[in-house]
Amino acid sequence: MSSSQDPRHEEDAYLDADEAAEEIAADEDHPMDSDDDENVVFEDQEITLQNDSAAHFDKHNDSIFCIANHPVHPSIVITGSGDDNGYIFDSTPTDERPLLPQSYESNPQPKGERKSLEPLAKMDGHTDSVNAVAFTEPKGEYVVTAGLDGRLRVWRDTTSQLTGLQWAFVAEAQEVEEINWVAVCPYQQGEEETSNVIALGANDGSAWVFRIDHNDTASPVTIVQSFFQHTGSCTAGAWTPDGKLLATVSEDGTFYVYDVWGAAAAAGISSSAGTSAVVGLTPDDQRFAVEGGLYSVAIAPTGAFAAVGGAEGHIKVVGLPRLPSSTSAPTSNKPSSKSKSKSSAGGSQAAVGAGGAGTLLASLQAQSESIETLSFSSPPLTLLAAGSVDGSIALYDTAHRFAVRRHIREAHEGAAVVKVEFVREGTSHPTLAPRPGPAALTAGQGRSWLLTSVGLDGVVRRWDARGGTTAAGQGLLKEWRGHMGLTEGEEGEQSGGILGFVHVGGNRIVTAGDDGIALVFEE
Repeated sequence: MSSSQDPRHEEDAYLDADEAAEEIAADEDHPMDSDDDENVVFEDQEITLQNDSAAHFDKHNDSIFCIANHPVHPSIVITGSGDDNGYIFDSTPTDERPLLPQSYESNPQPKGERKSLEPLAKMDGHTDSVNAVAFTEPKGEYVVTAGLDGRLRVWRDTTSQLTGLQWAFVAEAQEVEEINWVAVCPYQQGEEETSNVIALGANDGSAWVFRIDHNDTASPVTIVQSFFQHTGSCTAGAWTPDGKLLATVSEDGTFYVYDVWGAAAAAGISSSAGTSAVVGLTPDDQRFAVEGGLYSVAIAPTGAFAAVGGAEGHIKVVGLPRLPSSTSAPTSNKPSSKSKSKSSAGGSQAAVGAGGAGTLLASLQAQSESIETLSFSSPPLTLLAAGSVDGSIALYDTAHRFAVRRHIREAHEGAAVVKVEFVREGTSHPTLAPRPGPAALTAGQGRSWLLTSVGLDGVVRRWDARGGTTAAGQGLLKEWRGHMGLTEGEEGEQSGGILGFVHVGGNRIVTAGDDGIALVFEE
């Protein structure tokens, strides 16, 4: 309402004579105050959205932080989210599932917007973000969710012909304030102690090993071991392929390898005094020191050495104990030692007589920022892939003194590389029977040179690790888009991109998006 229309300002309704003579220069660059907004013409902005996915799952209402798939039926996937929930779903695109009844086909419905894949089960009960999920080996009998609330929650597959597909809650354990990661112990045939076992790392630096058995009504989730050597947050962990040793790293820059089942002790390999660590390296050894901490770890397929990645692009390669292929070491269910003794400088606490265990084999630094992800290729290839926050991927040849085979500097166009992983040959572990599945899931066998990467740019990329002339010699074979890229919100907070993925055979990739959506990509 103008002042001339407002009765409270009637005295101001008329201009004085001197005011009437005043001329006000028009500002042609300033838009006029007018109600004729419909006459304002805005320039059209074209936004191109590309979605290469074959299917999607969108039941989460917050970022998806973690993803894992079933060891026997790899198309079955679980995701964990910032909405405090986990979901299990079948990643098979609807058009690849068994044909619908003929009665439906006789009266087809018009196609509309693609619908989300439906959940098979919902895992709830957490009071903070679910940031680690896993199916246990060998049969995927149990699924676990771990959260920033420190809870480890366990469900059992109770599917039957009578009840249909069901997952029943088993139990919960809480020993720490926050859980950072979960790693499933590889099952070894004939060694039942490795069945349905998982390890986890916590923000207080501790690492824990649990066995799950719903038949043990008194303690369905049992502590096998706990370790307290790290003084900073335990950022990553990995089992050796035989499931006998557990390696962990920390923000404090330390690296420990634990003799979980006593196999190393039975083989005559001594451990650090008062601990179960057969290898311990700390920043006190200047050759091993990484200012800023360690954030990733991977074990070579032979189990002979580990690679740990840290700040400023540092990678350290450390020899591991060589254990017999089988052992009569008894299952360890003894109360865990909570000794907090540290390894001394120079790795002097490393295993004695372990054939190079604890020896620093290489110090690598081809990248400039933190190494977030590491992956070894399957034999006969001898490659180590490292993904960095600087957006690059480095490939090292482990058979030739860890020489840099290739450095893909713009692998994800400057956005952090979140995960790299080689396509595995056949099964995850050689002792497991071949996993059943459609021919499409096994088509990737024989292609262990394929490397998949995801980043905060929201793109999935597939590389030929052998090299070649594709993409200016970088080995890029294909890329898939569909997720939001990195965006900056209020107060400079960044979001977007892909936070994880799983391979389903060689031809399907299922992603975990910061946009709260899991996408299914197929070749």
